[in-house]
Amino acid sequence: MKNWNLSVVISHVLLAALLMVVLLPGEKKTAPYGAMLCAMALMEGAYLYRVRRRPRKLSSASDIMSILWALMLVWEVLVSKLDLCHPVLAPALENIFAVFSEDYLEMGRGILSSLEILLIGVVVGLALGTLLGLICGWHQRLKEVFFPIAGVLAPIPSIVFAPYVIAIMPTFRSASVVVILLGIFWPTFLKTIISVESIDKNMVDSARTLELGGFAMIFEVLLPYSMPGIVKGLKVTMTTAVMMLTFAEMMGSTVGMGYYIVNYNTYGNYTKVIAGIIVVGLVVTLLSSLVSVIQKKAIKWQNY
Repeated sequence: MKNWNLSVVISHVLLAALLMVVLLPGEKKTAPYGAMLCAMALMEGAYLYRVRRRPRKLSSASDIMSILWALMLVWEVLVSKLDLCHPVLAPALENIFAVFSEDYLEMGRGILSSLEILLIGVVVGLALGTLLGLICGWHQRLKEVFFPIAGVLAPIPSIVFAPYVIAIMPTFRSASVVVILLGIFWPTFLKTIISVESIDKNMVDSARTLELGGFAMIFEVLLPYSMPGIVKGLKVTMTTAVMMLTFAEMMGSTVGMGYYIVNYNTYGNYTKVIAGIIVVGLVVTLLSSLVSVIQKKAIKWQNY
């Protein structure tokens, strides 16, 4: 408990120091610090909420916040107050956080566009990979044909195919969906076949004793058996899908989180580039939290 109390004290001392430094005048002219103070308040609120929901995580959460406040404090002193860093490559924190209040509509449209593409690609990829994996895993001849193919294609990142897919598809959105679908389908397909192979033989024999047909066996025995593994891997699946989507958007989109970053990178506006990177990080974190909730609700006997 003493270590926990010490970590909390250190975290809030660093927060107080950062707040004091932000309010002091500096050598570099920056945007108003109102947006940065709002962001700091939101981060502190999220920290307190997490600690209240999970008191056992107090120590680790406090350590994370201490690192975050320390990095921001060093950045603020070197960039805004002393003006010792490159004026373009190291923008002031006040300028970065001000982007969120200036470009919230553009960022919002980009997030919605990205999430729409992401949802379609992930759902279709998971559904097809699971269904076809169950069928091929159950039928020996199909498994002998498609398992080696999946073993070759699954390790290949779908972003390798992105330039060609974007060239042949009628629209960029459809190309992005295909890139995500390919990246989700093959690993899911391969994992599902392996899951079917590992099923308890006594369970299969019992199902055969009940004279279950092929489709009944797949949907009433194999699918429930494989579902825990599929749901458990959703977090990695979602993170991978966001990475593929962001890369695809950087290649030819006119809207989206990846487009926002690459567009302003082209003009050398690294203030907005960093803001865009923060947005991607926040979206990935929220999606990861959502997946954790789905895991707990969908498979209550698993301890995540």
